[in-house]
Amino acid sequence: MTIRNTLAATAACFAMLVAGGCAVTRDQTTVGGYVDDTTITAKVKSKFIEDKSVAASSIQVETLNGTVQLSGFAKSDAERSAAAALARDVNGVKAVKNDIIVRP
Repeated sequence: MTIRNTLAATAACFAMLVAGGCAVTRDQTTVGGYVDDTTITAKVKSKFIEDKSVAASSIQVETLNGTVQLSGFAKSDAERSAAAALARDVNGVKAVKNDIIVRP
């Protein structure tokens, strides 16, 4: 009986540790929403890496409830616009907030 209780307690602790790794942050209401936002961010970054007109290392991407926020620096207005267009083309993106600054 003691071994069974010990195993049950260990399993419960493990379950709490694993669930804590999927914590919802900021204004997300569900773990699914957090996962969706993380997926969108990864897809936008992948598009930036694939497209040579955008300097992927100079632009940061954050997603909250389907709204993508772009920040960082671009070399031209064309690069800034291209980054926003690439982000809008990702499935699941509801809006894009483009805060990229063009450096002269």
